[in-house]
Amino acid sequence: MKRVSRAVVRGLAAAGLMTGAVAGAGSAVQAQKSSAASYKIGFANSLIGNGWREEMICSAKVQAMTSKTPTSVIVQETQGNTAQMISQIRNMISQGVNAIIIDPPDATSLNAVIAQAVNKGIKVVVVDQLVTSKLAYQVENDQVAYGRLGMEWLAKQLHGHGSVALLQGIAGASADTDRYTGIKAALKEYPGIKVVASPYTGWQYATGASDMTTLLNSGKKIDGVWTSGIDYTVVDAFKTAGKPYVPVVGADNNGFVQQIINLHSKGFVGGAVTNPSTVGGAGMALALNLLAGKSEPHIQKLVPQVWDYAHNAAQLKSVAFTNRGPTFTVQWQVPGFTTYTKTQFLNTCKG
Repeated sequence: MKRVSRAVVRGLAAAGLMTGAVAGAGSAVQAQKSSAASYKIGFANSLIGNGWREEMICSAKVQAMTSKTPTSVIVQETQGNTAQMISQIRNMISQGVNAIIIDPPDATSLNAVIAQAVNKGIKVVVVDQLVTSKLAYQVENDQVAYGRLGMEWLAKQLHGHGSVALLQGIAGASADTDRYTGIKAALKEYPGIKVVASPYTGWQYATGASDMTTLLNSGKKIDGVWTSGIDYTVVDAFKTAGKPYVPVVGADNNGFVQQIINLHSKGFVGGAVTNPSTVGGAGMALALNLLAGKSEPHIQKLVPQVWDYAHNAAQLKSVAFTNRGPTFTVQWQVPGFTTYTKTQFLNTCKG
C-alpha cells in the first residue's frame, strides 16, 4: 500500500489537515506525462444549488489558473440525475478532455463511465466522496471521521445522555453513508444518546431549516442536533421558533462559524467539523500533477477536526469572513495541494 509523501503530510499537519493515502488494486500503471500545449479539464458535479459545491468548483477553477500549461475548465452539473451525469461525462470524453474531476452521486454508478474515460487515456480524479472504482484517483475529506468526530463532540456536550436529531444529506450518497457509519461508531461509545429523528435535507439549506422547524413544533424532546453541513439555517430555526439553543454540529461554513462566535454570549454552543470545499482545488492540483507525469497515491484523505468556541475561539475568529456569504468556505486552501493565493481565491470566488 502506498503512503502519501512525508512532505505533503508535514504541510497538511501544519494546517490541521493530515492526509493519509492508500493505493487501490490495479493502480500499478504510472501516469504518463502529457505533451499538450494546453489542457482541457472537465468537472462533473452531481448537486446544483448548494453553496459548498459552488465554492468547490470555483476553487478548482482558481487552481487551474496557476498551471504553467494554459488550462480551460468545462463544468457540467446535474441535480442528482445519474443517467444525465453519465451522459455529461461521455460528452466530455468526446470533447477530448485531458482529465475529468468528478463529485459523484454515489459510490458505484459511475464506475463504468470512469473506466471508459481511463481507457481513452483521460485522467480521472474523484473529489469529496469516494467511489469504488480502482481506476480513479481520489481526494476526499474523510467522511467517516466527519460523522464520528461530530457525534463524539455532541455526546460530550450532553454528558453522554440525551435525545438528538440527525439532519442528514442525500440518501445513498457515499459521503452521507460514510458519515452515518461514523455516527454509529460514536453512538456505540455513548449508549445514553438516542436518535429521535433523522430526516434527509438533500444538502439544501432551506430544506434543513424546514425540517428543523417541523421537529421543533413536533413536541419531541431534542437536546442536540447533528447536521451534515446544513447548519446555519438550523440554528436560525431555533431563534425563529423562540426555542432555547441546543448544541449543534455543523461544518466550517462561514455562516455557522459566525454563529459560533457571535451567539456564544447568548448561550449557543456549536461544533464546526472541518470539511473544506476547496477539496475541488485539491482535485485540480492532483489532476495537473498527473498530467505532468507525477506519481500520486490513488486515495488521499483530509482528516477533519472539530472547532468550538471553548477550544478554538482565536482560530474561528481568524478564519471567519465578514464580507462573504454564509455558505462560503472559511478554508480557502488545502495545504500540500492548492497553490493559489488568498487574493486569487477571493477575487474569483465571491460566494
